[in-house]
Amino acid sequence: MSNVFRWSYGAHDAPVLLCLHGIGSCADAFLGQRPLAERLGTRLVAWDAPGYRYSADPAAAPGIDGWADAAASLITAESDDPVAVLGVSWGGVTATRLVLRHPELVSALVLADSSAGAGTKSEQAEAMRARAVDFVDLGPEGFAAARAQRLVGPDASDELRAHVADIMIPSIRMPCYQWACDSMAESNHYPDLGRIAAPTLVVVGEHDEVTPPRTSQRLAEGIEGARYVEIADAGHLANQEQPETFNDVIAEFLADATG
Repeated sequence: MSNVFRWSYGAHDAPVLLCLHGIGSCADAFLGQRPLAERLGTRLVAWDAPGYRYSADPAAAPGIDGWADAAASLITAESDDPVAVLGVSWGGVTATRLVLRHPELVSALVLADSSAGAGTKSEQAEAMRARAVDFVDLGPEGFAAARAQRLVGPDASDELRAHVADIMIPSIRMPCYQWACDSMAESNHYPDLGRIAAPTLVVVGEHDEVTPPRTSQRLAEGIEGARYVEIADAGHLANQEQPETFNDVIAEFLADATG
């Protein structure tokens, strides 16, 4: 996994919490979760997915299977034991595919502001594929500025909106962004959610417009025993917009699931 960039926070021998970012982001989306690592005594490992920011481009479109398998390889490189996995949005779809393909590697699963994939409806799949066209047409700065407005709640500060855009600009590039959009368009995990045995938390921002609470509720309903929590005053990036509340929810769940 030398071609995949990741940063690590916490003691080297501590249990790992692997963080998988959204489709327009990178590892730095999880900087606000560093207090969570201190609180739980875990080691936070956050990657730039293959094809994002500092990570090398795949030779061809990986599909969601390829990104999930890359995450599995990172787990085995970083830990001798199963790890807790936190995926946000596209990272949650990747995490779902990861636990379905490699259940022995995942001790607990957190799906934040995520979905079963955009392949559940043809119009959603088409819109997902077309998002990369907007990226090409608007350019990195214009695209990031436009997307950032939808990713946070209505009361988010201008500073946070700018920060979200600043993370996005150096993180995504073609053709990997198109491949990631395609991987979402091809994914529909609803038929397979019943196979997930790992303790699971589904968490979503109250004002998420990208994957609304009802989408997350349906995701939780499909996974036996899954917990469902809404984060007040947050949009699609609940972990960045309300990090203290988000961390409290994750800490409580992981203490029960892995303690």
